[in-house]
Amino acid sequence: MAVLLLGFVISASAQKKIELTELPKPAQDFLKKYFSNSAIDVVKKDAEHGEKGYEVKLKDGTEIEFWKDGSYREVDGGKNPIPTAFIPAAVKDYVAKNHPNEKITHIDYGHKDLDVDLTNNIDLEFTKDGKILKDKKNK
Repeated sequence: MAVLLLGFVISASAQKKIELTELPKPAQDFLKKYFSNSAIDVVKKDAEHGEKGYEVKLKDGTEIEFWKDGSYREVDGGKNPIPTAFIPAAVKDYVAKNHPNEKITHIDYGHKDLDVDLTNNIDLEFTKDGKILKDKKNK
């Protein structure tokens, strides 16, 4: 139990609530452009993975993570579709062609690839330039 508590304290201290205006300008612009109709719940400075960045939670449950320079790293709508205007065209085209009835719920820029989840629990993996690597259903 003490280990769990210690883990919680460490992870809680890795995130610090900040004001929206403390986000880098590119992150503020991204939120205004693509999520202007969603109310912001919490903005945090995040030291996850040893990389300083930012995390924003919206009242609708969407979570957006930004790199320290303010560019977006991950947008997670949970089970809800997310806006797609910022998603690379090659990814949107692949989804439209191969999964026409599905919507994108999550996009994550990893260190090597781009991970995309769809409403039907399909997990797609792309190279950073949009070439498909994996297309499989999650259990």
